Amino acid sequence: MGGIFMSEKKLLMIVNPRAGRSKPRGPLYDAAAAFCDAGYTLCIRRTAAAGDARRIAENEGGGYDTVVAVGGDGTLNEVITGIIRGDCYTPLGYIPAGSTNDFAACHGISSDMLEAAQNIISGKPKKIDIGKFGDQYFSYVAAFGAFSWLSYTTPQNLKNMLGHSAYLLDAVKDLPKIKVHHLKLDVGEFTCEGDYIFGAVCNSTSVAGTITLPKTVVDTGDGKFEILLVHEPRTLIDFQNILIGIFTQDYSSPFLDFFQADSVKISSPEGLDWSLDGELGKGSEKHEIANLADRLTLIC
Repeated sequence: MGGIFMSEKKLLMIVNPRAGRSKPRGPLYDAAAAFCDAGYTLCIRRTAAAGDARRIAENEGGGYDTVVAVGGDGTLNEVITGIIRGDCYTPLGYIPAGSTNDFAACHGISSDMLEAAQNIISGKPKKIDIGKFGDQYFSYVAAFGAFSWLSYTTPQNLKNMLGHSAYLLDAVKDLPKIKVHHLKLDVGEFTCEGDYIFGAVCNSTSVAGTITLPKTVVDTGDGKFEILLVHEPRTLIDFQNILIGIFTQDYSSPFLDFFQADSVKISSPEGLDWSLDGELGKGSEKHEIANLADRLTLIC
């Protein structure tokens, strides 16, 4: 007997129920319904603890046509890490449900869950770079020092209530935490060494919800990082000029270094801790950060 055979499309939705917990759940139901209406057979997996999203993506992601992460930047980082560690090349969609969502801001992903789902259904896949930090991975930033701790120390309930303002309030409270770190960086073509209060290896136009990089410079699929370093200020006026330079994207200040590279080796005598996509990453005295060009297929 003849007939029409329609191939089944399978979608795995990995949901962090804690992200944006104060938000209504109706939009998430609408997003799930939109996938079903588009012909997907939908599997929804909820996370209960740190590491769950990574394990689900690593063990199950390869068996689906699309994987969708629902949560904040930390959930997204876990899903991407799982995809890579599972040697999976399944396209990824993202429905942001966190409080800041730097990745979503960079890629123009809607904060409206239903709209984000519809854009995954109709969107075109694009290749983006992923950062490799030792045996860990990041989707948009590896950072240290001032501002870099905000995403993982700011209380979740404060983030849910105040969004971006929560990070700024936490920064003021934690100003005494700002320390000076002596680093040596080797990018192959040149080296630099100095005392820094902040550094970021980025693949994004938005970092920690407070720092933006020029859209004319950042290309998330060019195989290169944007690297921003902030030198130790000597006076309060120096510090003021640093902040003005960062927030106006004016990197002419002698206290700011801004350049591009596809990899960087970093030495820090005290074994510096880093933030990877807003999640705490334990550091060591030496780090190698490499750009995995076009490693992830993003649909948005």
